[in-house]
Formats: sequence, structure tokens, C-alpha cells
Amino acid sequence: MIVKYGGNAMKSLELRRGVARELADLRREMPVVVVHGGGPAIERELARRGIESRFVEGLRVTTPEIMDIVETALCRLNKELSQEIGEAVGLMGRDSLLLRGDPLDPVRLGRVGQVRGVNTALLHALLAAGITPVVGCVAVAEDGEALNVNADTAAGAVAGAMHQGALFLTDVDGVYRSYPDPSTLAPTLTRAEIQEGIEAGWIAGGMLPKVTAALSALDAGAPFAVIASGMVAGTVRAAAHGRAGTRLFP
Repeated sequence: MIVKYGGNAMKSLELRRGVARELADLRREMPVVVVHGGGPAIERELARRGIESRFVEGLRVTTPEIMDIVETALCRLNKELSQEIGEAVGLMGRDSLLLRGDPLDPVRLGRVGQVRGVNTALLHALLAAGITPVVGCVAVAEDGEALNVNADTAAGAVAGAMHQGALFLTDVDGVYRSYPDPSTLAPTLTRAEIQEGIEAGWIAGGMLPKVTAALSALDAGAPFAVIASGMVAGTVRAAAHGRAGTRLFP
């Protein structure tokens, strides 16, 4: 299973280490590839340097200076997560061209990218050796320079390329038809229902990129995708087995 571990679900060190333990436990039942973001870590580094963040349609405008900071912050977090999960190795897009990308909109977004290729052979080799790959969401462009990739998008691309299910961990329990009414949490959604939700407006805001990434994963060959909370103990295994979160089908 491809597990996307997001910045909002790793705001505290205690929570982050708890999820790392759950990922290590899940690995006993199935091979796991972890793809992570790191918004809070990036924000701390930018604030320390007095640089203000600017977003366009939910994506961080990434100048070359900010790209250097993003890559530095994610590289450190990548190694820390690998250590906390155990029997894992931290990788970025530059490693054996793991994530190859193209700039999304250089004029408006700078060094923000989209994934156009995944070195699945490297991931399969590590999994076969009993090692969990932990992938930071930095891709490498044709010019050899780094690109800042949305972590949901990166996880969706990896899941699609490997034809495996994807679990998107976030700070809500799943997709609600009327947030935050718990009775409206959708246990499953089809593509048609997702399109209906987007048009009707009950899929919007921060949930939109997650759902979009999940749909992209399904389009690329993933059999299913799950959106679930990474904030509650025990959710990772339950979501992986279809007992928590919202499961999306083609």
C-alpha cells in the first residue's frame, strides 16, 4: 500500500512517532511505501529566514530560493521519518531519478512541479529486500533541478505507477457530505459521486487536492484510494483494511 503522510497529520512529534509505529506495524501485513509532505517544517524554516509564503490555488509559489529551503526541510524530515519507522530508507526525487517531473506553471508558481515518471524498479527492489521506502515530495526536472510537488499528487502518482491502493492520511476522518456532521461521513464514493460532490460544493477547500490526487491514482491504475485521519491512534490499520475513512473507487 502507498501511504501519503501529510504535514497537517504530523504537527506534533508525539503524533508523528505514533503514526510511524502504526506504519511499522502495518508493514508486517503488507509492503508499504510512504510518501510524505512537510508543510509545517517548511513554514518553520521560511519563518526563521523572514520569508512569507504565498499560495496560488493551494500550491506554494516556489522561487529558486524557496525551493532550496523546501528541499532542505524535507530532506531532514525524510531522514527523521525513516528512522522513526525503522527498517526504512529515505529517498527524494533526485535519488536514482525516483520522481521525474515537469514544471506545472513556471510563470505563476515557479518551481512547482507535477510527476511524469516514477522509478518503480527502485521501490520494488527495496521492498523485496524488506526495506520500506520513505519518499519526500521533491521531483527532479529535465534540467536537473528540483521541483516542489504537492504530496497528495506525488503519492497518487506512485500508487498509480505501482498499481497499488493509496491511503491519504490527513487531519479529518474522511470525506463528509456536510462537514463536520459525523453522520454524513461517506464510507465509500464512486467517481460519479465525487464529481457530484465537487459540483455541489461539499468537496472543496483542502479536500479537493486530496480527492483530485486520488482520482489521478485511480486513472493511472490504482485499484482504490482511501482518505482517512492520521490524527487518531489505530486509524492507519483500520483504514488500510477498509474499516475507517472514505474509500474511493473508479
